[in-house]
Amino acid sequence: MEYVSRVPRPPLDGLIDDLYFLHGSPPYPMLTLPPAPSALLIINLGPPLRIRGGLDVETTEYADGCVVTMPTHAWDFGYPLRSRSIGVHFKPWGLAPFLPMSAAELCDRPMSVEQVWGRPAVAELQDRLVMAEHPPEMLTLLEEELIRRLHEAPGLELVRQASKVIAVTRGSVPVGDLREAAGVSSTHLALRFKEFIGVTPKRLARTHRFVASMLAIDPADPIDWGGLATSAGYFDQSHFSHELRAFTGLTPSRYLEVRRRFLREHPGHVLDGWPLPAD
Repeated sequence: MEYVSRVPRPPLDGLIDDLYFLHGSPPYPMLTLPPAPSALLIINLGPPLRIRGGLDVETTEYADGCVVTMPTHAWDFGYPLRSRSIGVHFKPWGLAPFLPMSAAELCDRPMSVEQVWGRPAVAELQDRLVMAEHPPEMLTLLEEELIRRLHEAPGLELVRQASKVIAVTRGSVPVGDLREAAGVSSTHLALRFKEFIGVTPKRLARTHRFVASMLAIDPADPIDWGGLATSAGYFDQSHFSHELRAFTGLTPSRYLEVRRRFLREHPGHVLDGWPLPAD
């Protein structure tokens, strides 16, 4: 698959990790994506995407693309055989200024882009993207659309600053410390987080700690699960195993087996490192 990405210009860089273009055949018909401290927007330019979100029982097709706030459970994602899309990896709070609703309404409930921005606007953007000749031009068009849609979100700065502390500490900062530093009540902080991210500060911290532990794994080497659990801040290996199952549905040994399968069957693939084969 071809993957082209870049960081957007200010002020979007404070909300977005990268804009990206993806084209080609997926490594597997369906991929499992463990939760990460990130939100996602995909504008689809090919056959429909297939998604089974955290609270969905059945797989749903998304023809125009999808919008996903930070998930709390693993979700299954199917690229079409000849995928072509352009998208945005948002910081946890970054999607909020582009939504007409609270981020909590989308938590573990992927929505089509049409449901969020309206069909006429999405169709017009898709037409312009299809007419673009090269990925960099497409990324610029998407960037311009996002700047046009950017709106004020009062209270976002509180969530942004607290989220940055959670990220820097890899989820180890006590929520009480965040509340005291912000000078607000625990209830107010939790409500703001749910409004702009979709989850509470505690859930965001759990996700950061989980991701830090997963990124510390080199599937090509033997794993000291106990040492990994301790270094990531878990009480013990049992606590870590429980969190891994809660986030992915897999035991540590099964998770490692699936990661190694991807590495073995598709070495160097642009999607290797986080998505897992779902079949």
